Amino acid sequence: MDVRHFNRDAWNRQVESNDRWTIPVSSEEIAQARAGEWSLILTPTKQIPRTWFPATMTGVKILCLASGGGQQGPILAATGAEVTVLDNSPKQLAQDQLVAERDCLTLATIEGDMADLSAFADESFDLIFHPCSNCFAENILPVWREAFRVLKPGGELLAGFCNPLRFLFDERAQEEKQELVVRHALPYSDLTSLTEAEREQAMQTRPLEFGHTLADQIGGQLQAGFHLIDFLEDRFDETDMISRYIDTFIATRARKP
Repeated sequence: MDVRHFNRDAWNRQVESNDRWTIPVSSEEIAQARAGEWSLILTPTKQIPRTWFPATMTGVKILCLASGGGQQGPILAATGAEVTVLDNSPKQLAQDQLVAERDCLTLATIEGDMADLSAFADESFDLIFHPCSNCFAENILPVWREAFRVLKPGGELLAGFCNPLRFLFDERAQEEKQELVVRHALPYSDLTSLTEAEREQAMQTRPLEFGHTLADQIGGQLQAGFHLIDFLEDRFDETDMISRYIDTFIATRARKP
């Protein structure tokens, strides 16, 4: 199966159904960002520290990696940064373009694969903002290598991702019985961890997902050459069963030496 092609179409459908991660920010939020009042998340709920960003944003070259949806890119553009948004979904990118046109922002949008940044020269960016999205890619090691290549020395990668333990549990048992039932071995893949019937049902409502190991998520960044300099954890609200017990999302701040 061509995962990238399927997930592109799946995210287009998510836009059509107004999924929470596809709803653009308001003009009021853009005005606040222009005035210096803004915050962003890499994971579901927790604001990342402003100290993870440069003290002065004007002219900072930022790649919003797999970050379409009209949420992060426009806010960063409103701070004065020079923003490029790369995403696999044309309709997600259209949300960024909508905000840019509505609020007179300058940002670039490029449709592409997060693991293939060949559209960009080496050392093109000061900062990469990569919210939870690599769970939609089969292999994430190329993502870290490409991010390292296109960052300038001293540049930073801010990344959010799932703790793989989220994928241990049977999804139907959580939804239907409110039970946490350990079912899946890790690393998880919709392509191999589900039955054919379960996979077909999942594909009707969401993109294909993959639960990558921490060795690939954190170790992969280190192997690419990054220095990890900060770290936080996050969770959904209590409507999410696992979040009642433990944080299952991670955000990292990593620097290219």
